[in-house]
Amino acid sequence: MKMKIWLAALLALSLPGPVLADAGHSHGDERAYGVPGDPGKPGRIVQVTMRETEGKMEFVPSRLEIRRGEQVKFVLRNNGEMDHEIVIGTLEENLKHAVEMAKNPDMEHDDPNAKRLAPKKTGEIVWRFTKVGEFDFSCLIPGHRESGMFGTIIVK
Repeated sequence: MKMKIWLAALLALSLPGPVLADAGHSHGDERAYGVPGDPGKPGRIVQVTMRETEGKMEFVPSRLEIRRGEQVKFVLRNNGEMDHEIVIGTLEENLKHAVEMAKNPDMEHDDPNAKRLAPKKTGEIVWRFTKVGEFDFSCLIPGHRESGMFGTIIVK
């Protein structure tokens, strides 16, 4: 009997995460800061504006506080005169990605945590923050983060 329990536990530990996930929830897209949200479910709307001003590039607001488990619909607006993007991630991930973007400045993102917008355009990201921590959002187009285009998300 003990051998069967031990073998069952060993087998369960060796299975990939999504197989062990509870019904209707896959951990396949889960990241350190959460999972893609469900656009069909209600969530808090947070407006984020991208712009250039006085030789600086910025997000307004640049600091956000969010409750753990909260789904947020980011309503994005590029009020600037050039393309901008927003990439939500850990600071380490975004800094690493910025190095890749410097090598490939025209890199397109097709990720649920990122959106690139042409001037005067709008877009949305729906995200559910499942973990407590401090996270980053940045414009990773070369030179933009360095010009001040980044912000902090505090998940409590």
